[in-house]
Amino acid sequence: MNRTEQAYHLAKSAYAELGIDTDAVMERLKKIKISLHCWQGDDVSGFLFKDNELSGGIQVTGNYPGKASTPEQLRQDIEKALSMIPGKHKINLHAIYADTDEKVDLNELEPKHFERWVDWAKQNGLGLDFNPTCFSHPMADSGFTISSPDPEIRAFWIEHCKRSRKIGEYFGKELEQKCVTNFWFPDGYKDIPVDRQSPRIRMKTALDEVFSQEINEQYHLDAIESKVFGIGTESYVVGSNEFCLGYAVKNNKSVCLDAGHFHPTEVISDKISPVLMFTNELLLHVSRPVRWDSDHVVILDDELSQIAHSLIRTNLIEKTHIGLDFFDGSINRVAAWVIGTRNMIKALLVAMLEPTEMLNQFELEKDYTSRLAMLEELKSYPFSAVWDYYCETMGVAQKQEWLLEVKKYEQEVLLKREKCNVKGRF
Repeated sequence: MNRTEQAYHLAKSAYAELGIDTDAVMERLKKIKISLHCWQGDDVSGFLFKDNELSGGIQVTGNYPGKASTPEQLRQDIEKALSMIPGKHKINLHAIYADTDEKVDLNELEPKHFERWVDWAKQNGLGLDFNPTCFSHPMADSGFTISSPDPEIRAFWIEHCKRSRKIGEYFGKELEQKCVTNFWFPDGYKDIPVDRQSPRIRMKTALDEVFSQEINEQYHLDAIESKVFGIGTESYVVGSNEFCLGYAVKNNKSVCLDAGHFHPTEVISDKISPVLMFTNELLLHVSRPVRWDSDHVVILDDELSQIAHSLIRTNLIEKTHIGLDFFDGSINRVAAWVIGTRNMIKALLVAMLEPTEMLNQFELEKDYTSRLAMLEELKSYPFSAVWDYYCETMGVAQKQEWLLEVKKYEQEVLLKREKCNVKGRF
């Protein structure tokens, strides 16, 4: 028995005294899929429009060497990240990541432009999620897409969204895993608008047309994502929380709660249970806002812990799709995926190791002293020993050992890639 196994058996005994079966917890954890966002690997550049600059309130800072510049490089980096993350998961694609030799615009995309992604996902046992890309495009330069007063602009984005749903359905059918297609629009005003209603009427009408196409719900789920403000839309965003939640409830769609898309003092952990009272399924975009929607790499902080507990305590995890959404160009991009995803899984593990029935009983008996005391004592329970053993049984690196793998990959792949990229510029 090695040191990891010894530590695990001690932790197993400690949790058993609380009525927690750590073996069963790990089996449950294996079944949960996290959707890794492809855009962390190349700073949201994509492959359809190499010369387009980021727009729509999106900003990536940093210029760490070795970012992916081709679909093959991006898939290689994702594979490396997944080799250090326990479990089988999903990859979340934006439309601009189409892998095709054909020159095609967003309103012309078809499933065939993503066949290489599907073949790769099949080979690696992965699922795929999808997003229409309603930003970083000349047709979005006005600040409006699907709610634009210009019928031509509106028609362009409606067609792109319709095609995105068919691509998502294709993913789900081919991979036999439900694909979540998430709709987010950057539409809004930098300064105070006079008419707040008309853009929302146009957005509702446009969405009605997008969703009028029949899609097999066995393979596909629609989600709608709100935002409180963004760069260039500080005063007004058409797709507000109230708009998106109201539309989703009325039209039997899912809501996407993004951790960075609310006021600085709001948290999505307390929104999960009420939203799922009125919708069938939920999509999360787990991120880390630092004073605004800055999409920092997810760390094991209080809010991540509360998100995980909100999902596990009342088994809402069964109705929730967990996706990540952060992008940091100032650090190793593969490491960012590993750090964020491992922390998401780790937070779920900690939540599963909680004696929820005991805490609920304290609460029902109004024994708030015992509730608080037990919650605090649990923070020092040996969950890390369970985590290390879980990583070992899943065949991935423990503790900071994964960082050595990333550093090696950086030397052997990323830095050489960077030299080739720099050489090619001259």
